[in-house]
Amino acid sequence: MPHIQLKLYANLQMFRPPEGEEYPIAPGTTIRALLKRLNVPEEKAKLVFIDGAQADHSSTLHGGERVGIFPPVGGG
Repeated sequence: MPHIQLKLYANLQMFRPPEGEEYPIAPGTTIRALLKRLNVPEEKAKLVFIDGAQADHSSTLHGGERVGIFPPVGGG
C-alpha cells in the first residue's frame, strides 16, 4: 500500500496516527478523506501543503507525497 509522509503541526499533533509520519493511504485519497480518517475536524485544518505547494481539502493523494497540515494561526 502506498504511503505519504504526514506532518501535523501545533495543536493538530494530538491527531498523529500511531503509524507516525509514514502513513498508508489508498491512491486517490483526498485531503478531506484523510482528515476524516485521522478524526481531524476540517475547520481545524486551515493550511495544507503537498510537496511544499499549498493545496485544499479536495486535493488528491497518490502515495509518495509529503503532506503538512497546519491549524488556523492566531496572534496579534
